Amino acid sequence: MGHFTRRAFAAVAVAGLSGTLNASRAAAGQEAHPRGSRPAPAGGGGGRRPPMRGMWIASVENIDWPRASGLDAATQRRQLTELLDTAAARRLNTVMLQVRPTADAMWPSRYEPWSAWLTGVQGRSPGWDPLGFAVREAHARGLALHAWCNPYRVANHDDPARLSAEHPARRRPEWVVPYGGKLYYNPGLPDVRRFVQDAMFDAVERYDVDGLHWDDYFYPYPVAGESFDDDAAYRAHGGAFDSRAAWRRANVDLLVREAGERLRRLRPRVRFGVSPFAVWRNRETDPEGSDTRAGVQTYDDLYADTRGWVRDRLIDYIVPQVYWNLGFPAADYATLVPWWDEVCRGTGVELHIGEALYKVGAAGQPEAWHDPAELSRHLTFCRDHPRVTGHVFYSAKHVAADPLGAMSRVVAEHYR
Repeated sequence: MGHFTRRAFAAVAVAGLSGTLNASRAAAGQEAHPRGSRPAPAGGGGGRRPPMRGMWIASVENIDWPRASGLDAATQRRQLTELLDTAAARRLNTVMLQVRPTADAMWPSRYEPWSAWLTGVQGRSPGWDPLGFAVREAHARGLALHAWCNPYRVANHDDPARLSAEHPARRRPEWVVPYGGKLYYNPGLPDVRRFVQDAMFDAVERYDVDGLHWDDYFYPYPVAGESFDDDAAYRAHGGAFDSRAAWRRANVDLLVREAGERLRRLRPRVRFGVSPFAVWRNRETDPEGSDTRAGVQTYDDLYADTRGWVRDRLIDYIVPQVYWNLGFPAADYATLVPWWDEVCRGTGVELHIGEALYKVGAAGQPEAWHDPAELSRHLTFCRDHPRVTGHVFYSAKHVAADPLGAMSRVVAEHYR
């Protein structure tokens, strides 16, 4: 695709120690509340729900939908309807629709421009309301719809002049940090934290969505030879912290905490979930980490204390992207699932596992991914881990394409 997607980075992060970076391109401090001060889960955390059977519908780079930018409204609606029909036919019950991919919107937002992935021109109206349509059509099929947002990513390029003239990142250039050929909002600025919440909650408050969903992008994935330039923000706001790393983690923690509290106040039925890169920390870094050898650790590299969010019940559910096969040496599925199962014990936070359907039958993937039964074995394995209450598949176009019949096998063996 020409850009690292979050799924491509799953390969890079582990391959960082093994030297097999070519696999990446094959996948197209102080806290506001102390540990132990644990509220109920953030949003719709109460009551027992059926197991999650979900799929991600990615809009960035036109990965899943719409299949190209600039299509007419009728074609966009038809393509979206086809994906929802696929989800229902595969006996899924939830879709995560990416509605804020690059600080732009798949609805008539009061804060941000229309997404360029719709029309090809950021800020140009597509002539219809994709999010409103998606909610109605999903519910008509018995599907829950979670609004998938990326909090900090502004653009998959580093040229602010390419953003629409009314884009907040152009009006407030001091909010933006270029890094690794992309643009990001600076998580260390309080104004940014308030704004990105307002932008996301515009969708939550105006539409009958069932969840607010974030993926694995917080501070950006590390790029060799580059530094994320937040020096001025650290000087202004980081004085109470022992290190820049602790301050960065506190910035993200505060965003998660405030979003959860806001959701609980305004829309308590709506669930709040995150789908992070699956390795919090390796055991060689921290004895409480997983027995893995991943090249990226969310706590240290993305400044995302994903385990802490579960322990403090800041979220309703977590979907670690366990995008490796059973027996993979550096990050074994059979190691990470039990580790997350134990993390979620006693918290009330639901654990769903993110599944790499996109790897099945793909060139350059380990032999296990060329076995049609590998994915089904994942679900069988999870039966022995009581806190695993579902799975989410990446991504929708692969759920539809059914590589090697792997998705059909999951449905036949687990969803009947």
